Amino acid sequence: SPIAPLPERLRPDDISELVGQAHLLEDGGLLSGMFEGGAFASLILWGPPGSGKTTLARLIAKKSGCVFEPVS
Repeated sequence: SPIAPLPERLRPDDISELVGQAHLLEDGGLLSGMFEGGAFASLILWGPPGSGKTTLARLIAKKSGCVFEPVS
């Protein structure tokens, strides 16, 4: 949406566009296995603002077919 804030417009739409967290996303990493196998587990995402927690949660929800409900 053109009226959405810039960070929202730049948010990755696919896990391949996600930058950082290589230890989780590279081959053999926890998240790469979940995305490849389609078997998603419950996660607690913790980190400083801007580290990609919400983006990652949105991508997991999209891939798994679940609804994403943000809570602050």
